[in-house]
Formats: sequence, C-alpha cells, structure tokens
Amino acid sequence: MKLRGGVWWIDFIAPDGTRVRKSSRTSNPRAAQELHDQLKAESWRVQHLGDKPVRKWDDAVVQWLKEKGHKASLEKDKEIFRWADAHLRGKVLSAIDRPLLHRILEAKAGDSGQATANRYMALIRAVLRRACEVWEWTERVPRAPMFRAQSRRVRWITVEESERLLSKLPEHQAEMMRFALATGLRQRNVCRLQWKDLDLVRRCAWVHPDQSKTRKAIAVPLNVDAVAVLERLKGRHAEFVFTYNDHAVWQVNTKSWRKAVAEVGLVDFRWHDLRHTWASRHAQAGTPLNVVQEMGGWRSYEMVLRYSHLSAEHLLNHAERIAGSNSRGAVPQSCHN
Repeated sequence: MKLRGGVWWIDFIAPDGTRVRKSSRTSNPRAAQELHDQLKAESWRVQHLGDKPVRKWDDAVVQWLKEKGHKASLEKDKEIFRWADAHLRGKVLSAIDRPLLHRILEAKAGDSGQATANRYMALIRAVLRRACEVWEWTERVPRAPMFRAQSRRVRWITVEESERLLSKLPEHQAEMMRFALATGLRQRNVCRLQWKDLDLVRRCAWVHPDQSKTRKAIAVPLNVDAVAVLERLKGRHAEFVFTYNDHAVWQVNTKSWRKAVAEVGLVDFRWHDLRHTWASRHAQAGTPLNVVQEMGGWRSYEMVLRYSHLSAEHLLNHAERIAGSNSRGAVPQSCHN
C-alpha cells in the first residue's frame, strides 16, 4: 500500500494476473490494511473457488460513467451520484434493499421535493437494474420506491411579470433572459452560445448534436427580439455571445437571479420556466404545436401537448357546429321524430 495525499492506496496483483489499484478512502492504516486483505482474499476465492467477485455501488457508478459517456445529461448523473454517495458508498450491491432506497427517497424529498427525489431514484434504479441484467453483478434488483406523480400546471409568466423581472437583473443576465424568451433555448445552450454558431444575415442559430439534450441538431430561428440582443452584444467577446467580465457565463441560477425572482414576487419560478414561457406564448399566439416542437427541439409531440390547453383556436370551428342548438332554452329535435 502507498500513502498519497493523506489517503492509503491499495495495490496488489490478483491470482489471475490483473493488477488491483484503488483508493481505500481512508487515512487510517489499519482500516486500509483490512480492506486490502479483504480484497485480496476475495480475488483468491474468485480465481480458485469460482466465487463471483463482490461488487459495490462504487463499482457500479464507475462502470455506468464509462458506458454512458455519450449522455448529454452525464453531468447531472454525476451530481446525483455525488449526493447519493453519502448513502450508498461502500455498499455491496446485494445489500441494497427497498428499505434503504426508501430512506434515500425520503431524504431527498426533504431536501428538494418529491419530483426531484423521483428523478434521483430513477437513476439509482437504472444503475441497479443494469448491474443485474447487463453486467450480472447481482442476482436481483430491489423494487425502488417512487412518489406518485402529480400533475402540475406549466409554470410560465406574463409579459408584465417578465418585464419586472428583467428590470431587477444585472445587464448580462437580462440579455440572456431576453434571448431565452425569444428562442426557447435551454440554459446550457444559451450559456455556451458562440458567434460561430450564428448567421445574423439568415437570422438563424445552430445547436449541434453534441450540445443538444436529444443528441440531434437544432436550427434556431432568430426573431427581431433575439437579433436585437445579438446586435447589442456584438464585438464584446471574440468567441462567446454571453459574457460577464470578459468571461463566458456558465451558470445563471446565481444569487442575483434568486434575489430578482424574490423581489418580483414570483413563486416557484426557475430559469427553465423561461422555456415554458416561450412555448406557452407561442401556443397562445396560435403557433401550431408541431411547429413549437420543431423549434424547441423536443423529441416527441407528446412533450409539447402540455401547452395545448393554452390555445383553443383550432377547436373553435368545431365548437361552432352546435352553436344556437339550445337557443332560448329550446332542445334540438331528433331527425327521427
């Protein structure tokens, strides 16, 4: 074993000739030696007795990250794993059961709410399922508890509310918000927008497949509001569109954003709700939902159906078909009478 950065590292050659190198995650030499001996004994039993290697949650996370390196949401996965580490680190996969998962679910719900807890549990469940069904590291998958999904209204703000919010934001964030309301782009795509991905003559921007959540390229039409923002920012930075103190902006959920939202009195409003606001305004203006889907880069039509209740123009002609049938209280006569 070797001491590196105050932590003991395990290093030995297994009976099958492979080299085992891993952190013991402890500065205690006795605890590190115990783990070293345990791992060495397990490798002997695997080689000579045919035992399956003992796999832990940590191993599953490493394997997941190796296989899912292409995921657009990989950074979110890492964030969830970092949070779950306090509950699952060092746990043998076969020892992870429903009561433990239920405690994890309740802990996250207490921190962030039931919807977020469900998203965290969905990833944990996916890792455990893959460990069982694909990697064959464990014999079973515990049934993961989930909160019952609740239908929530789409969170969007009025023009008046957005103007009040814009007035409270620093200039660079206000310009980013105006652009998000004009294009419907996700936070990541607004923050990382580069001048090379814009054509102001054709009034179009591009989100490349490796920048898109769906891994598909998106052509983004730029209306006059979006172009106005870009014209004001032209020449400020050679590479990135949205900057602060000559550096690209990588995070919008800042103290100044939260302060502005609170001062305006907006309840339960996130930056991502600007995208909902953009889609809602299109629906209210009569933009066909299939067009909203294409402009917003949604994977499926079902994703934009949540905005359908905001526009009823396409149903008006059908509603008019029975207009007057109950005029002055009269009941329409059947054609068979």
